[in-house]
Amino acid sequence: MWEKFFKFGIVGFSGIFVDFGITYLLKEKLKVQKYLSNAIGLLSAATSNYFLNRVWTFQSSNPNVAVEYTEFILISLVGLAINTLILWFLVTRFKMNFYLSKAIGIIVVMLWNFFANLMITFSGVR
Repeated sequence: MWEKFFKFGIVGFSGIFVDFGITYLLKEKLKVQKYLSNAIGLLSAATSNYFLNRVWTFQSSNPNVAVEYTEFILISLVGLAINTLILWFLVTRFKMNFYLSKAIGIIVVMLWNFFANLMITFSGVR
């Protein structure tokens, strides 16, 4: 399990670049509302992370990619809710920097995502 968690972390780290890059582009350059930008960035990263985790971390050979992807995205949507709640709380209550708050949320959500995907999405993969 530790090897999978390590690989999941590496994939997640690559997703941070996708997430932050898209969030920054939308929020700062295109002036999209910050929580919508956060959601689009996170879901874009979740999609790239699904494919990397399917192939590398969990080495899934499940032929039903649509169901597997849907489970992964649903878990990511719960993660998005957790991330947005943390982000909102830290920004509004503690006046923390938006991106630092986002990073804290990502760390918390990584734990949720790993264990939920291990037990649900990739439960048949050992």
